[in-house]
Amino acid sequence: MSLQTSTIPYYAAPSHKAGGQLTGQLKDQAHITISERIEEKNEIENKDLLVVSPYTEKPHLLDLHTLELESQLLAEALVELKCLREDYATAPYTESFNWMEVMVSLQKLIEQSGLAWKDSSFYIVVFRSQILPTTIYADLGVLDKAAHAEAMASGGFLKYWFGTPNEAGRNLATCVWRSQHDARVGSVGPAHEQAAGAARKLYTEWAIERLRLSINDGAREWSITKWIN
Repeated sequence: MSLQTSTIPYYAAPSHKAGGQLTGQLKDQAHITISERIEEKNEIENKDLLVVSPYTEKPHLLDLHTLELESQLLAEALVELKCLREDYATAPYTESFNWMEVMVSLQKLIEQSGLAWKDSSFYIVVFRSQILPTTIYADLGVLDKAAHAEAMASGGFLKYWFGTPNEAGRNLATCVWRSQHDARVGSVGPAHEQAAGAARKLYTEWAIERLRLSINDGAREWSITKWIN
C-alpha cells in the first residue's frame, strides 16, 4: 500500500429488459446482498477486528491480536483520524489531519489499559498524485483494494486513508505502519506489483513522502518529522 492511492469507485448497473428470469435473478442478488451485509456487520462487531480503512470486508480489517499493545492502542486511536481541510491534496500533511485529537484519544486509551507507554516511533507514508484525465476510477479502485488486502495480510498496517481527486485530479493517500520493515514486507506482493506497473498509465505524476511519528514516554509529547534511517 505504500505506493498506491485510490478514489472510491462507483459502478453503474447495466440496463436489462424486464422479465420473469430477471426477477428471479434480482431476488437471488438481493438475498446475497443481505447475507453479505449481515456477515459484514458481524465481522465489524467482533471486538478484535478493527476497521482501519475505507474498506470494511474481512480481508481489510485489522486483527488486534496480531499486534503488541502499543500498536493496538495507536490503531484504535487512529480510528479518529479525519481530514480537516479541502485542499489536503497539496496542503502540509500535519495541517491536513486532526492529529491532536488522535493523540488525546491515544492518551485516554493508554490510561484505560494501564500501559506504561515508552518512547515509540511509527512509519508514515504519504502518497500525493495527479491522475490522468483518461483514468477510470473503477480500474484504480480494483487495483487499490487488492493491494490493501495484500498489505493487511502481511501485518503491521495500522491505518489507511485516501481522499478524492480535486478538479485538477490531485489527491492524497496516507498509510500508518508499525514499522518501515512492515511497510516493505507489505508492498512486495503480486497485487502491489500489478498496481505499481499500472501507475504510469493511471497517473500524470506522483510523489512519496516518508515520515516518522514519534510518541514519547506516556504519550505526553509527539511529533511528525521526515523519516531518516
